[in-house]
Parts: sequence; structure tokens; C-alpha cells
Amino acid sequence: MNNQAVVAGSRSRAVPEAIVAVSGRLLRVEHRAIQALMFLLSALILLNVVTRYTGYPIYWIDESAVYSVVWLTFIGASAMTRMRLDFAVTMLTERFSARGAAIFRVIATLGVVLFGIALGVMCWLWLDPVGIAQAGFDARDYAGQSFNFIYTERTQTLNWPTWVIYLIMPLFAFTMTLHALANLFEDLGLVAKQELPGFAANADGVVN
Repeated sequence: MNNQAVVAGSRSRAVPEAIVAVSGRLLRVEHRAIQALMFLLSALILLNVVTRYTGYPIYWIDESAVYSVVWLTFIGASAMTRMRLDFAVTMLTERFSARGAAIFRVIATLGVVLFGIALGVMCWLWLDPVGIAQAGFDARDYAGQSFNFIYTERTQTLNWPTWVIYLIMPLFAFTMTLHALANLFEDLGLVAKQELPGFAANADGVVN
């Protein structure tokens, strides 16, 4: 009977441990992506200054810098979710006992999970992969049937399909939900609190 309880307990921890492990690997990828985007953004700004100063401005640099900032912001926000470095208001929770603060931390983290799921659902409805597939991936035909012009629009100077830029939204919804689940499992004590090498220390005393 004891052996069965041990096996059942190990199985119940398998999913949380797997999610936390995937979250940790994803966080490292995000760390590298943030560094790469910061380097790209700096290079674009420097190139823009040089070309404008020499009288030969490159017209697509501004738009590239804007989209770099957008992707950098969402990837950074996802990483901050796992590191618990997002903003929090502690006027109420700092007056609670340690147990009360822990309960509200679980509630707050669960709210982040639900927000990420809701955002993912909205992105699914917005991008409508089933609809575009049923239209044979014909963007014009799909736009005519659904009045959703996301697959026909293109960026102003780069002339890229805008849906490629917008992919950061469902990606952010997925990664934020994954990180929030990892935080939730840690808050519930289902897995041990993980060390995050290469990042700032977690804000343990903050309910966020």
C-alpha cells in the first residue's frame, strides 16, 4: 500500500516537474533572444544615426526598430513572469501573515495563468488558423469570406506580412502561461523552488 502511494505521488509530481523543466529551458532561450534583440536594436539605432548624418537615410530602419522593441517587450515580459519581476501592488498583502501572503500569491499566479489562457484563446480566434486552412491558405479568399484582413496586410516599409509580426502575441500567451504554471506549482509546493542562473534574484517577498 505504501509503495502504491509512493508511485501515485511520483506520478502526480511528474507533470509539474516536466512543466517546470520546460519553463527553465524556455527561460534560457528567452534570455538569449533578449540579448540578441537588444544588440539588434542598438545596431539599428546606430545605423540610423550614421545614415541620417551622412545624408543617406535608410527608410526601413525605423520600422525595423519598432518591431524589434515590440518583440523585445513581449519576450522580456514573459521572462519577467517566470522570474517574478513583474509589477505588484503590496499595500494590502504586506500586512498579511506569511500564510496569508502565500495564499494570495497562489491566487495572483492563478490569475496570470487564466489571463494567459484567455489571451491564447483570443489569438486563436484572431488568427483563425482553421479558417485560413479551410480557405486553402488563400489570403484574399479568406478575407472576402471572414472580413479578417490580417493575412492580406503588409508592413509599410519592410513589406512583410503583418501576421508574421503578430505571431509574438500567441507566442507570448503560450510562454507566459507556461511560466505562470511553473510559478504556480512552486507556490503550491508541488515542486521545489528552482534556481534561475544568469538572472536577477526572484522577488520572494512580493505577491505578484
